[in-house]
Amino acid sequence: MSADATPGGTGGGATGFAWRERFAGSLPVAFRPVRGADRALVIERRVDGIGGFAWDARTGARTEVPVEVAWGAALTPDGGTIVQLHDPTGSEIGHLNAIPLDGGPARDLTPGFDWYVVRGLDVAADGRTAVATLVDGSGFTLWLLDLAGLAAPRRLFTSVNEAWYGILSADGTLAAIDTTDHGPGTRRFAATVVDVAGGAIVATLTDGPLAPVHRVRFSPHVGDPRLLVETERSGFARPCVWDPVSGDRRDADLPDLAGDVLALDWHPAEDRLLLLHVDGGVHRVLEHDLGTGATFALDLPQGAYAEPDVADVHPMVFASHYAPDGTLRLTRSRWDEPLHVIERDRTDDRLRTRIAPVAVPPGRTFASELVASRDGTRVQLWVGRPPGDGPVRGTVLAFHGGPNLVVVDRYDPSAQAWIDAGFAYAALNFRGSVTFGRAFREGFWGNVGDREIDDVEAALAWLRGHGLADPATTFATGESYGGFMTLLCLGRLPSDFAGGLAHVALADWGLAYAGMNPALQAAWRSFLGGTPASAPERVARSSPISHVAAVRSPAWLNQGRNDTRTPPGQAQAYADALRAAGGDVLLEWFEGGHTAPGLGRAEADQARMLELVERRLAGLRWDALATES
Repeated sequence: MSADATPGGTGGGATGFAWRERFAGSLPVAFRPVRGADRALVIERRVDGIGGFAWDARTGARTEVPVEVAWGAALTPDGGTIVQLHDPTGSEIGHLNAIPLDGGPARDLTPGFDWYVVRGLDVAADGRTAVATLVDGSGFTLWLLDLAGLAAPRRLFTSVNEAWYGILSADGTLAAIDTTDHGPGTRRFAATVVDVAGGAIVATLTDGPLAPVHRVRFSPHVGDPRLLVETERSGFARPCVWDPVSGDRRDADLPDLAGDVLALDWHPAEDRLLLLHVDGGVHRVLEHDLGTGATFALDLPQGAYAEPDVADVHPMVFASHYAPDGTLRLTRSRWDEPLHVIERDRTDDRLRTRIAPVAVPPGRTFASELVASRDGTRVQLWVGRPPGDGPVRGTVLAFHGGPNLVVVDRYDPSAQAWIDAGFAYAALNFRGSVTFGRAFREGFWGNVGDREIDDVEAALAWLRGHGLADPATTFATGESYGGFMTLLCLGRLPSDFAGGLAHVALADWGLAYAGMNPALQAAWRSFLGGTPASAPERVARSSPISHVAAVRSPAWLNQGRNDTRTPPGQAQAYADALRAAGGDVLLEWFEGGHTAPGLGRAEADQARMLELVERRLAGLRWDALATES
């Protein structure tokens, strides 16, 4: 049976539309406000790749970006140039270019540099310079770049230890970056501020070896050196405004709130902070008055108002923020509603739409459930199911990448397509996910895979208790670390899944480490508690390839040929090992790196997954497709 013949998945039936319609058109996925102007770069997934437009918030005008947009792109304040990595193979290794939107020639901003990975990019408010956090074999370096190409790049900070996300102050005299020199080898950052003119360290804010501090943003006012940071002295994220020159700090401890309270933005003129309280995965937007200490919850519709992305060029995919005049600009998405922008009127609190959500076929909302893992830790599970009270055809349990990412209440065409086909869909925020506190985020350190498997078992128990997750019709899926989780589930929970659908999966830590880009190597030394050479037993236990002998269900690996996060050689090794053990495995390749971002590619992948699930339910092997095609 082809994917198009899946019950409930094609034109008509109760839905009245084909699931493929979910992958048509353009889908906004990221929103990047510009400092120094009331503009933003809106990034979209389109059928043929990633595109975008510069949005002028004053007029609503949109200027199309004339080239394919890189995920880490940034827009200049005048709206005339984007800065992004030139990376023709998708390997995430290349050179930063400045590309005029009027069609002029691109400028290489780092001529003569070796190839590098970008782990931070911030354009100055005056539009003349930018700071970029670049990573190569020598370490992590913060560079000041002249966007006109008139001056050579200048080094502001460098370290062999992890350092991420450099940003500039409003007047360009200071830069801040998250660093780990105070605790090398441990991913608990401190906020370090350096003098741009001479590169000297002005101050470093740390709350001790157990409590990370992250920079969020400088004051938008010229001459104001204060920095909004996020601290974890209590074990949970809380906002703080810190002056690196005087040393003064103003913490908002918010002891009455349980869980993380993320610092999104601040409006110094009115001493207001914009915060996001995450409770059991559900978002609640707050404002905090630094002067009075009062905190107010905003009455807003349910949805996600920010999405962290702590392993890429920018720390947020989208985040609600203040416009330059203090207007509250809310970026929002929901499982059944794509990303859009609304504003809250400052006089009467009314909401008005600034960028409307694109039209998509009707979808299902998801419920947030908390389940108790083996050690009593409560983990969060998003659950969606087809309409009606009847039985489902099966269940898809999805895992996010990262591992320090999180599934938020945002639109996902693949999730809705599974529901269209009659399946329940659940997404698990396992140990390692962000926005659930420090202990939860670090809960997998040194024992990669163990706590996560405990969390999967808890999720499966909850789903079965609610009539879902029959092992004969339950499938695991995910990309990157989610692909790792998918393969690990097949090997360590072989009786619980009917198959695994793994995208760009990490299958063998030992082989993968040598082929990873240097930014990822540093992170995984911390997570694994060593390298393949220094901790071979730990690395082996954490690798899905070590468990292939136990696998009883088919596995599909969808892998990029130029991936430097989950390199291709280790995927091939896993497929070969599973095949040699008598397993049913299908390894398929695409031209690109760690992502195949176009909706056309996503539609093809969804079709393949539906086809594979139908084959499994019909008792047919997946590896036969390798010879059939």
